[in-house]
Amino acid sequence: MAAPGSPASPAAPSRPLSLIALQKPFDIDEFSQLLGETTIRVTVPREDLAELLRRISDFMGFGIYVYSFRVRPAASDLLKEFVVELTRVDYSPEKKDWVPFQDRGVSDSPFGPSGNR
Repeated sequence: MAAPGSPASPAAPSRPLSLIALQKPFDIDEFSQLLGETTIRVTVPREDLAELLRRISDFMGFGIYVYSFRVRPAASDLLKEFVVELTRVDYSPEKKDWVPFQDRGVSDSPFGPSGNR
């Protein structure tokens, strides 16, 4: 108990209530760093959509990573944002089509996991 006339012990600072949650703005360079992942899902402002699609096609131009991607409007009636979903795919000669990528592990062979051409 505090003696009369002595200052009371300071109360623990209360955590301020967060009334506004700030969302980090979309950064096209940060998105580019995600390329190479198996699946990617981002919400993109309308003004960045063309650049995002250009970067995806440029990245796939190397032929190492290929994506199937889907673009749809975000959950808003204003068309200010779009949801872009990318899924890595591989070409299947047997099916003569692109199929979902399956990680087959790491191989020391320069010809891939099977070790032959």
